Amino acid sequence: MSSDSSAKSSSKSTSPAAGGRRWSLAKAIALQVGIVLLCLLAIEIFLRVADFRDLRLTPEAVRLPYQHDAEIGWVPIPNKVTSFGASINSLGLRDVELAPTTKPTILFIGDSFVYGAGVKDGERFTDRLREQLPDFRIVNAGVAAYGTDQEYLLLRRLWPKIEPKVVVLMVCVENDHRDNATNSVHGHTLKPYYSERDGEWDFRGMPVPRGHKYYYYRNVLAEHSALVRLGIELYMLMRYPAVVVPDPTTKLIGMMRQFVESHGAKFLVGLQLPDPALEPYLQAAHIPYVRMDGADTLPNDGHWSPKGHLTVAERLKGMLTAEKVLAAPPVEQ
Repeated sequence: MSSDSSAKSSSKSTSPAAGGRRWSLAKAIALQVGIVLLCLLAIEIFLRVADFRDLRLTPEAVRLPYQHDAEIGWVPIPNKVTSFGASINSLGLRDVELAPTTKPTILFIGDSFVYGAGVKDGERFTDRLREQLPDFRIVNAGVAAYGTDQEYLLLRRLWPKIEPKVVVLMVCVENDHRDNATNSVHGHTLKPYYSERDGEWDFRGMPVPRGHKYYYYRNVLAEHSALVRLGIELYMLMRYPAVVVPDPTTKLIGMMRQFVESHGAKFLVGLQLPDPALEPYLQAAHIPYVRMDGADTLPNDGHWSPKGHLTVAERLKGMLTAEKVLAAPPVEQ
């Protein structure tokens, strides 16, 4: 037999075997891909049924009107009106547009209790004070979810534009101590934090990275897949891990007081609830304060109701009067 005929015979005998191996490999790959896809589908279904809060998409209609800020973490979007009816002015504050005035300004700064979560424009304590104190300009600089550290940074930013004569820091006792001691709040939303390192106190975590939910609404896959959102969150947790430091709240309040008084203004404090950890410091430092415990709150919410805001306004007026910001009422004869 010639060599050509031998080669042809060998090729015919091995060709079916090679084709069979390729087919087996293709089937194995397809099986593995199918298993992976089924697992991913099962995980997706589980995540949707479980409906973990951190993976939820918040409808735009009820989303807070905020945007990322590399220094503070987030700020309200200027000149925005939400579907709930909350109006943001040109300074990025939920308040009336501020016109130039010769009236002395009282600035209230804080978190969602000052912002007025759950109540409408016109129902907050600052709106009530504006009606009752026509000789003053009342400014509401509350931003939901802020800690005292962010409020201090916002105060410094706003100062040249507002130049208040009185600053009232409203402390949310329920979560400010915790929020001030970390770079991560509300499902790993990142923020700056104030801490000591090698004997030096400073703000850290800046510039602040965009939080995972920023990408939820800017990625088609994330908008339609809880599994993709989980991947984004896990990446953010690994890339920017949570940091916890000793509570710097008293340091921050002392800094805020020093900043305010160095500009010739008066510094006062309002407490959402009694604060055994903070009140001894305020007393020792001779920082005037008033508590808001007992103010009515919204059902299943915890923020002040319109009625609660009226109570808060009255207590603040009492403190402002005691500190001679307001004239004392005449004594009845």
